[in-house]
Amino acid sequence: MDIVLIFKIGAIGIAVAVLNQVLSRSGRDEYAMLTTLSGVLVVVMMLIPYLADLFSDLKRLIDF
Repeated sequence: MDIVLIFKIGAIGIAVAVLNQVLSRSGRDEYAMLTTLSGVLVVVMMLIPYLADLFSDLKRLIDF
């Protein structure tokens, strides 16, 4: 795994946390929840290739 990916995930987490707090304090809780959900989805989409590699490696390990 690349260190840049970890920094990207951290930056997305910080941005989502700030947006969540701003939206929650302004009374827009629905938008805050949607922002959090979209942040999680973006991170999951970034991790899908790495998860696919992990599963293929595990399958190769088990199949011998």
